[in-house]
Amino acid sequence: MEPIRTVVVFDAADLQAESAFWAGMLGGHVFEDERFHSVIDAAGEWRIGVQLAPGHVPPDWPDGAPQQVHLDLHVQDPRSAHEQAMRSGARLLQAGDMESDEGHQVYADPAGHPFCIGWGQPSREALARFVRERLA
Repeated sequence: MEPIRTVVVFDAADLQAESAFWAGMLGGHVFEDERFHSVIDAAGEWRIGVQLAPGHVPPDWPDGAPQQVHLDLHVQDPRSAHEQAMRSGARLLQAGDMESDEGHQVYADPAGHPFCIGWGQPSREALARFVRERLA
């Protein structure tokens, strides 16, 4: 199988709040349908779907109801990403030490889905080199 794209789909009772949040985080746009929104990133790639789930119950991170899904967003500037997340409507669940060279913070989006903003992980080039070396 060769997927054309991979899209993470979140359930949410409030389609508008959830899709606007993720479009804001990715610098993108939302294409709306009555029961489904598609979030397109700044480069024009479809990254996230939001499906209407009127009875959606947010997961209780970390020890409560089973986690339904989470994203790791790797960034170079964690302070800027944190500010953007908070402006967009995120809730901080677990703070990290932004003074450290590597780390992460855990947030919840408007529907309660946890996601992490991490920093200090390998660059795209280092990751591509790692994969190339392992697959060679």
